[in-house]
Amino acid sequence: MKIVSLLPSATEIICLLGLRDQLVGVTHECDFPNGVQTLPSVTRSFIPADATSHEIDAAVRAQVQSQLALYSLDVEKLEELQPDLIVTQALCDVCAVSEEEVRSAACALPTNPNVVNLEPMSLEEVFESILIVGRAANCEQRAEQEVEQLRTRVDNVVSRSQEIVDRPKVAFLEWIDPLFCGGHWNPELVRLAGGDDCIGTAGTVSRTVAWDDIAAADPDVLFIACCGFDIDRAKQDLSILKNSPGWDDLKSVQQKRVYLADGSAYFNRPGPRLVDSLELLAHALHPNVHPLPENLTACECVVD
Repeated sequence: MKIVSLLPSATEIICLLGLRDQLVGVTHECDFPNGVQTLPSVTRSFIPADATSHEIDAAVRAQVQSQLALYSLDVEKLEELQPDLIVTQALCDVCAVSEEEVRSAACALPTNPNVVNLEPMSLEEVFESILIVGRAANCEQRAEQEVEQLRTRVDNVVSRSQEIVDRPKVAFLEWIDPLFCGGHWNPELVRLAGGDDCIGTAGTVSRTVAWDDIAAADPDVLFIACCGFDIDRAKQDLSILKNSPGWDDLKSVQQKRVYLADGSAYFNRPGPRLVDSLELLAHALHPNVHPLPENLTACECVVD
């Protein structure tokens, strides 16, 4: 079976299931596991690589208004690859090629590929996505085994969190300019890790928030994982937060509990590394309760 992945999280799921050798095409954003960058890319973005956070947000908002695509599909490359299975998403209109464009392209292919759409809004639905890909790729048993291992790791975090009495208020941000609170599965991860999200709501989309709302909530912990940005890129926008009125008065700042995570690798990709994300978050919130797995690097505190 020849498989094309049209989103980074799907690429990670496909490789988790031992199907790396069947993966023939990926997106321009696929970068994990190492080596998938060498596969043919079937997408490209219309957003300039050097765009600022504000410019990216403006482009996304314009896309929503005009219904113009931010990403394009290389139909000729897709025809050349002749996939049997295409894994895409219908969750976010601005994170990948539109579902309509994918299905239109698939219908024109002589292989008549199966198109699988993933649209998880919770951690449980991410696990279901892994099972869906497993069934579509004829490796359902492997998928069940992998999901069982992921569930065990989640259960371990949940079990330790039950001992926690003092649950910190957490403001989870996934964009800085403008401010967006985390949605989808991220408030759920905060809860499982032993915290209470005071801004976002589990199972709903992320949304813009006013700085005044964050200041009024006065979180014990401010956790930042910018969507699509690694730590170095996210640091470029930190001055916006630090120059906000009342920044120095926040509990999280005074107690040096402002953390920055790699939002490209973790938290914003609905794939197997969401469990890594949970473990990272849990360690940041309660380092004496939740040990940091040996394969992970702790989130960075960005308050001196």
